[in-house]
Amino acid sequence: MNTIIKQQMNVTRSLLDDIKTKQLKCYGHVQRMEEGRLPKEVMEWRPSGRRKRGRPKATWAEGITGLLGEKGLMEKTNGRKR
Repeated sequence: MNTIIKQQMNVTRSLLDDIKTKQLKCYGHVQRMEEGRLPKEVMEWRPSGRRKRGRPKATWAEGITGLLGEKGLMEKTNGRKR
């Protein structure tokens, strides 16, 4: 049913694909920022301690790393590929 509707509406990408693309664009934007900028510091911050019971085990950064792998992209750090 959904595939028929998508064909009729000429939709080629799913909403999930759009979300993943936006996440990668946001990540790339923050990675290109100068050191010391607040958004970059927040993204690189790793809290100490344990998560409370019921919290997801995967972090946003781990999700981005997975997306980079899905797309066949490599993360760059200080001019070197990781």
